Amino acid sequence: MATSSGKTSTPTPLASKRPLPKDPSSEVPSKKKSSAPPLSLSGHFVEGSIVRIAMENFLTYDICEVCPGPHLNMIIGANGTGKSSIVCAICLGLAGKPAFMGRADKVGFFVKRGCSKGMVEIELFRSSGNLVITREIDVAKNQSFWFINKKSTTQKVVEEQVAALNIQVGNLCQFLPQDKVGEFAKLSKIELLEATEKSIGPPEMHRYHCELKNFREKEKQLETSCKEKTEYLEKMVQRNERYKQDVERFYERKRHLDLIEMLEAKRPWVEYENVRQEYEEVKLARDRVKDEVRKLKDGQIPITRRIEEIEMQRHNLEAQIKAKATDIKETSQKCKQKQDVIERKDKHIEELQQALIVKQNAELDRQRRISNTRKMIEDLQNELRTTENCVNLQPQIDDITNDLRRVQDEKESCESEIIDKLKERETLEKEKKSVNDQIVQFDNLMNQKEDKLRQRYRDTYDAVLWLRNNRDKFKQRVYEPIMLTINMKDNKNAKYVENHIPPNDLRAFVFESQEDMEVFLKEVRDNKKLRVNAVIAPRSSYADRAPSRSLNELKQYGFFSYLRELFDAPAPVMSYLCSQYHIHEVPVGTERTRERIERVIQETRLKQMYTAEEKYVVKTSFYSNKVISSNTSLKVAQFLTVTVDLEQRRHLEEHLKEINRKLQAVESGLIALREKNKHLEHKDNELRQRKKELLERKNKKRQLEQKISSKLGSLKLMEQDTCNLEEEERKANTKIKEINVQKAKLVTELTNLIKICTSLHIQKVDLILQNTTVISEKNKLESDYMAASSQLRVKEQHFIELDENRQRLLQKCKELMRRARQVCNLGAEQTVPQEYQTQVPNIPNGHNSSPPMAFQDLPNTLDEIDALLTEERSRASCFTGLNPTVVEEYTKREEEIEQLTEELKIKKVELDKYRESISQVKERWLNPLKELVEKINEKFSNFFSSMQCAGEVDLHIENEEDYDKYGIRIRVKFRSSTQLHELTPHHQSGGERSVSTMLYLMALQELNRCPFRVVDEINQGMDPINERRVFEMVVNTACKENTSQYFFITPKLLQNLPYSEKMTVLFVYNGPHMLEPNRWNLKAFQRRRRRITFTQPSQ
Repeated sequence: MATSSGKTSTPTPLASKRPLPKDPSSEVPSKKKSSAPPLSLSGHFVEGSIVRIAMENFLTYDICEVCPGPHLNMIIGANGTGKSSIVCAICLGLAGKPAFMGRADKVGFFVKRGCSKGMVEIELFRSSGNLVITREIDVAKNQSFWFINKKSTTQKVVEEQVAALNIQVGNLCQFLPQDKVGEFAKLSKIELLEATEKSIGPPEMHRYHCELKNFREKEKQLETSCKEKTEYLEKMVQRNERYKQDVERFYERKRHLDLIEMLEAKRPWVEYENVRQEYEEVKLARDRVKDEVRKLKDGQIPITRRIEEIEMQRHNLEAQIKAKATDIKETSQKCKQKQDVIERKDKHIEELQQALIVKQNAELDRQRRISNTRKMIEDLQNELRTTENCVNLQPQIDDITNDLRRVQDEKESCESEIIDKLKERETLEKEKKSVNDQIVQFDNLMNQKEDKLRQRYRDTYDAVLWLRNNRDKFKQRVYEPIMLTINMKDNKNAKYVENHIPPNDLRAFVFESQEDMEVFLKEVRDNKKLRVNAVIAPRSSYADRAPSRSLNELKQYGFFSYLRELFDAPAPVMSYLCSQYHIHEVPVGTERTRERIERVIQETRLKQMYTAEEKYVVKTSFYSNKVISSNTSLKVAQFLTVTVDLEQRRHLEEHLKEINRKLQAVESGLIALREKNKHLEHKDNELRQRKKELLERKNKKRQLEQKISSKLGSLKLMEQDTCNLEEEERKANTKIKEINVQKAKLVTELTNLIKICTSLHIQKVDLILQNTTVISEKNKLESDYMAASSQLRVKEQHFIELDENRQRLLQKCKELMRRARQVCNLGAEQTVPQEYQTQVPNIPNGHNSSPPMAFQDLPNTLDEIDALLTEERSRASCFTGLNPTVVEEYTKREEEIEQLTEELKIKKVELDKYRESISQVKERWLNPLKELVEKINEKFSNFFSSMQCAGEVDLHIENEEDYDKYGIRIRVKFRSSTQLHELTPHHQSGGERSVSTMLYLMALQELNRCPFRVVDEINQGMDPINERRVFEMVVNTACKENTSQYFFITPKLLQNLPYSEKMTVLFVYNGPHMLEPNRWNLKAFQRRRRRITFTQPSQ
């Protein structure tokens, strides 16, 4: 770092960064501020210069504020301290695009890591009052919020305000960030001219250039258009001359066709007249038939009246017949009622006789039952006497009862055992179902792992399926991909394993034999073209090797396990992982470990370790022997989150076999118990039957005595129930005589009613005969009426046919009239003009019309018209090879020739106007541009001459009229033995390109109308001599009066460089021993510096 006693600016601390926090409180971002140079030493700012730059949570800064000077501002600091962060803040704060910086394409990436929001604030000098532009950046939404003088606004308004101050952060001639330094030499001559115009030219210069390019483009288009139209016009004139004779022959043919058209026009009128005459004849015939129909209808009226009179008479007779029928029905009803009463009397007599017979039969039945009962009592008494006295059966009954109770006890015991067995079987079946469900769950988890493998690595999945079907091809065991064989003990720890083992090894197959691996790869890779990975397990096992440090020693730092203890895997797989990735040496810690990470790194000397969410890798520098640590955030686990305990699944299968064995034993016991229960049931039934027989023998005598007693009671009741048959017979005969007297009276009344009914029937028959005579007369009249109606219908049908024919002819007349009018181009209601009329015929539709006068010279019959048509058509057919489109095209071309001639005149006038505009704008643009380039060349050449080199800048013109090909060419020569060469990305070295770029920008400095310029680390590729010379030029040029503000960023400077009083030097410090920003005091620092300077000579 170079300093000078004559330098008026004071070093300004900008940022503080520490690689590792020493305690938890140091993780809170510290506020860092800067102090500006004294106002009296800052000079005067030009319009649009930067007065202040403030940053918060931006790239390397927590909070920082920079106050540059009005002239040259040198920002110095080591690489990575945050110099270019200030350049990024200027670009983004003035509405620049993130991609222009060459760092990132999203503005959210410029916010300090771990922060959700960032802020950049730029204060620009304005004579009317400074302009403060604030840009707040939201990382989550990748959005920016803009403020002007603390008031919310839009990016468009900010861009307009920045453009008004002639600030162009996208112009490499004004703003050259670190990542764009190499691109300046890559600018084409055209791009360099455009950037120079925008940077130092008058505001109208670039506008004139754009207008010239647009005018030239329009001029080219008009020249091309005029040339094309002229050529096209000449071709059309020549073509019309060739077709002129064909057009004359076409018109000759057209005259014959016009005559044909006239004949075809008259023909409908002749057809119309013929049809009209036929219509008049049909109309007269229809009127005659109409009169005949009317006469026939008049002759039918008397017959209709007589039929109506007879119909009325018939209705009267039918009413009388109906009344007689009603009287007959009523009389017949009364006769029926009398007959019903007589029948009921007969039925009553029959019932009395039947009741007497029933009583007689009942008495006979009672006598018979008494006799039978006495006989039954005698038989029972005989049986009772003959029945021997029963022996004592009670002991036998008691023995059988005891045997029966013992059998029932055995049966209950057997049934209880059956119930116990059933319960045991039910318990075993439930346990079997539970074990099966657990096995299915394990299979589902394994399927989930295989599904993830299939979705991400389909070739590996296909190889797994092939391996399962071809294991017999291998001599030793082959293990499926590591991600399938690994089972996490806790799936929360899967992220550590997945972040430690690369995906290529997670999907690798593990072999114990080199020969097996070659067979596998030949089949899968070569034959099936599958992309798979394969590894070989070490011959000596690493799976059981102990870690170099005991886990108990590491628990004080928050470590709870080594990676190897977090999962289970087959021994060869575990051996490979221990050998390759040292999982037995990598501990896993918690959040507590991260809080003490600095102490862990210093004390444990572990090379790799994991905290709750980060992975730390510790290395020792080969040169400085310093410990360097790096940390990365852990990725979310994707494959090992599904855990399958294969050992537990094997235990479950063995347990399932044991359950099945117990179920078979229970089923066997159930069969034996059911056989025993069946035998006891049979024995129980036999004992119950024997006991029943003994009880029946014991109770037989008592039953006989009860039956005898019951029969004696029944006999006594039957003897008491006696009946007097003679008295009953006398009562029945008396009632029958009374009923017969009533019956004789009813028969007399019935006879009188039958006589009345007969008289009514005779009267009804007489009325029916009269009605028949009336109906016969009516039928005769109706027959005569039908004959007359038939004749009337024939006439009406004839009338309808004639009327339809009339209507048809009328429509035909109208259609022919319409066609004739259409041929003559006359409307439906339009009257034929007087000069074309001859005679006015009577048209059926009520309109008067006639053919045109031109028809008078044409034939008046259809035959003559058809003959003349044939003749004219033959003549017209002689003109062959004529195409109507030729005439249409000829006429169309004539019109188009006239139109093109007019358009060509307009285009030429427009072209002359554009050429005049180009001449005027070119004069206003080219002369100032040449003067500007000459000034740049003069200063550029002087700078190179002062360095004992040569350089020139000229206006490159390929074609004076191609304004879009104009450009600025830079040619340089760094050695006297060479010629001037154009500055390109390939011909000069990196240092030469940097010197050329810097000197060109310096040549623009005094001519520049922009308020400030930024150049970031352009001196990196320069040799010390060129760097010293360029630096002197920068100081001399940028510190002149009335020059714009200049930012020069560099990580290093040579010693004993010249400085100017108008320079401002800004130092960016960075390191673990930085003074806290709130403790920094510039004045105190200056006082200490002066005291040290004063005390040094005395010492």
